[in-house]
Amino acid sequence: MMAQNSTAVLSIVGRSKTGKTTLIEKLIPLLKSRGLRIATIKHHHGDFEIDREGKDTYRHKAAGAKAVLLTSPAKIALVIDVDEELKVHEIIDRYVRGVDLVITEGYKREKFPKIEVFNWKENTIPVCLNDRSLIALVTDKRVDAPVQQFLRDDIEGVAEFILNFVRQKGGS
Repeated sequence: MMAQNSTAVLSIVGRSKTGKTTLIEKLIPLLKSRGLRIATIKHHHGDFEIDREGKDTYRHKAAGAKAVLLTSPAKIALVIDVDEELKVHEIIDRYVRGVDLVITEGYKREKFPKIEVFNWKENTIPVCLNDRSLIALVTDKRVDAPVQQFLRDDIEGVAEFILNFVRQKGGS
């Protein structure tokens, strides 16, 4: 699935504490070195704060501002209240510009192509094994699954797989 602005979207999914963030952290510099411009969207199940109590922007938000922006010559941060959770494509269409690939962490129920990070344990199966959007597994031990599989330390292989995915989607 592509966002309306035709940016490729790929979800990294898996159970809690399987290494999703670590995988993304290792992939970003590799993909960037190969010319991809990347954005990430991390799904959080509850409310969150990214500011610190006492800081000006925190005080603005605490005073009741619906949206607070913090800007500098190098970055912009936005905290905005929403009435309902936005879909990934809505987030991308509203806020993401100038990238070839959006990597989401989480969103396992969405229909975006997925790479699942899976830690093998007896009597467990990948959480998205029966999801038609699952395109690959990153695992510590090969499992019976009808998708491409990479061992955990094959970050180069995963990066090449993602590059091919983006090329097929019409990105870089």
